Amino acid sequence: MNYENKARIINDDIFDLINQCFDEERSSRNNESRLNFFDTYNNYFVLTDDGSYSINSKEINHKIETLHTSTGAISEAFEKFIKPMKFDYTKDIAILDICAGLGYNSSAAIDDFLKNSKDSRLNIDMVEISAATLACGLLVPSPIKAHDITRKAIENELIKQDYATLELETAEIPENIDINVFIEDARQTVQRLEDDTYDAIFLDPFSQNMAPELFSLDLFKEFRRIIKDTGIVATYTSSAPIRAAFIEADFCIGLGPIFGRKQGGTLASPSQEMLDVSLPKNDEIRIALSDVGIPFRDPGLNNSSEYILEKRTEERHDKRHTTKISSAVKTPIFLAQEMDDEKLKRRVERNLAKMNIPSTTSKEAYYIVEIENDYSEKQDLDNNSRKRILDMSEKLKKVKNGDYS
Repeated sequence: MNYENKARIINDDIFDLINQCFDEERSSRNNESRLNFFDTYNNYFVLTDDGSYSINSKEINHKIETLHTSTGAISEAFEKFIKPMKFDYTKDIAILDICAGLGYNSSAAIDDFLKNSKDSRLNIDMVEISAATLACGLLVPSPIKAHDITRKAIENELIKQDYATLELETAEIPENIDINVFIEDARQTVQRLEDDTYDAIFLDPFSQNMAPELFSLDLFKEFRRIIKDTGIVATYTSSAPIRAAFIEADFCIGLGPIFGRKQGGTLASPSQEMLDVSLPKNDEIRIALSDVGIPFRDPGLNNSSEYILEKRTEERHDKRHTTKISSAVKTPIFLAQEMDDEKLKRRVERNLAKMNIPSTTSKEAYYIVEIENDYSEKQDLDNNSRKRILDMSEKLKKVKNGDYS
């Protein structure tokens, strides 16, 4: 795998400029290149609505996006990664921040901890494959005071790695906060971590198309090992393969906050009690029944993004019409529904027929999605997204195998 390319998460131009800045710092031991960087290259940074800065990603599928929502970069950290947590600040807290980026998620966690904790300790393990992206966190204006603490931890590690030379960050890391920074592939880090360690895992890769290895079933199995029974994994994505992978890795899942996007993210926990809101009904149906719910797989935790994407495409093709309903025209969501659009109905029922489901209103169709009649947005131990998804998946298997009568 080409780790140089994997490290290029941010726009190529700014990536090279940041590396050049720190090359100059190492060679000249002059602080001007770092101190003047933002003013010199502020056109590369994106001011979001809450006054905090983001930065453009590398080009993906001929499209460039910012690393954070335009609604607010630091606000996104609080809304998606801090508010969903149920931290007990009378106890020590441990957080794993994967794809730490500019350090905003960790900074939000520090801010919340300092406001709510009295005698407890906070441990944050930040993981980011790109030294330049972490270094960018030293170059943007800090959106909150806690970000200065994060910057100090980042600077310490960049100096240790001989990427930076000068100690320019003046903030002190409080005695009751430990921050470890890992500049490497998160898959390497996670395998070295101890069981039952974390109260929270922040999973914030840029996209599943850029880094499917950070959304794989195999990585989520490692998450299940290292997270506490009452811990929560938070990620911004609502993607079906990611949610399906959490379930297969023995997590319960729920809907994350909606902020800056049309759909809410995903929360996952070993304990159903930690999750309050169900996934949308149609999301549950598609995860359970459609080939779109095939997870990313990364056996050995060492495969390339291209390999993982290719293998998932192959698996979707193999399981379509054999163990899963085709995702074409969102076929599964029409089960137990009357359809007025005759053209669409014909397409849907052709797909269903290949799974031994005669029509959208057949007894088989009603049987498969029967559990959704008890759908509740508020989920509990007896009525939740995980249970409904597994139930529908098992019923589809019975119908396809002719075990239902």
